[in-house]
Amino acid sequence: MATELASPRYEVPDTLEAIEFCYQQGWTDGLPVVPPTPERVAEFLALAGLDPGTVLGEVADRGRVITAEKAAINAVMAGCLPAYFPVVVAAIQALTDDAFCLHGSMASTGGAAPLLIVNGPIRQQIALNAGGNVFGPGRRANATIGRAIRLLLLNVCGAEPGVLDQSTLGHPGKYSYCIAEDEEATRWAPLHVERGLPREASAVTVMAAEAPHYVRNAFGQTPEEVLATVADVMAHGGYTQGAYLVVVAPEHRAVIERAGWSKADVRAYLVEHARRSAAALKRAGYLRGAVEPGDDQRFPPLVQESDLLIITAGGVGGTFSAVVPPWAGGRSSQPVTRAVAACAECEVDATADGKVLAPQEGGAR
Repeated sequence: MATELASPRYEVPDTLEAIEFCYQQGWTDGLPVVPPTPERVAEFLALAGLDPGTVLGEVADRGRVITAEKAAINAVMAGCLPAYFPVVVAAIQALTDDAFCLHGSMASTGGAAPLLIVNGPIRQQIALNAGGNVFGPGRRANATIGRAIRLLLLNVCGAEPGVLDQSTLGHPGKYSYCIAEDEEATRWAPLHVERGLPREASAVTVMAAEAPHYVRNAFGQTPEEVLATVADVMAHGGYTQGAYLVVVAPEHRAVIERAGWSKADVRAYLVEHARRSAAALKRAGYLRGAVEPGDDQRFPPLVQESDLLIITAGGVGGTFSAVVPPWAGGRSSQPVTRAVAACAECEVDATADGKVLAPQEGGAR
């Protein structure tokens, strides 16, 4: 499906003026953007083999259509290289799947952000970080791919803070939230394989997510001891039912793998142990009613095995892992996985010709 709508063009005298022009139009996330010249946008579209009017997804609740051109414009603005664009395209297709509930998650007071988890050969082709500081700064691919999604939500989907985006607090992942799985470091099946794609495929999985919650355990010598801490963080993070991501870093993974545990074993343990008693839940207001005899021995489930995404990522030298809880909307938003089209490395022409394209629907606002 394609649309004939084209982006307006604006004449600006130089690059610095173009950056300031984008600020004036409200097209940024608060940080400077790369001016989206027609030539650079065309390079992105050509690499992906997409016509400008190709529709990548729709947000029916907002009456918004995301075209390939708008996606490319916002990817350029975010600082992406052309080789990153197929990941951005796949992420948009996943986000606009009805199962993800994009409108609800981006408009909610819960403050979730779309987290992108990338698997397959594309990780190494574009140098995505799956190791140390995996949730932090330092790697262009992670930072700019995640940022491209945020700019698209702002400029095309209208997710302006205080307007559509009603986040009470938000979190830093709302600037950029993109990681990769460290598939080579483990014998565990990669996430995209668990979700039905071939190992040789590249893929991106998206989930509506809170910020990462650290899991620190420097003393566990068995899988049960390490995972008891993971379960504790899950059960005491708000008791939101829905899809959780558990990121197992190398030192914790080594303990678990030495015992021969698979991802399925980890998942089964956490489903059984990531719980609080009915009495504790009533005292915290998660369950209504007075505490009754037997409530201290009754443990309502938090998650199902299908709710748990488990990956290996992070750096060595620290006894940390992470739990990423779901958006407060819980099971109304499901993780979605999409294959990423094959892509070869290419170079970006950094020159500009004094024109920029509007990154959002309807031109400047």
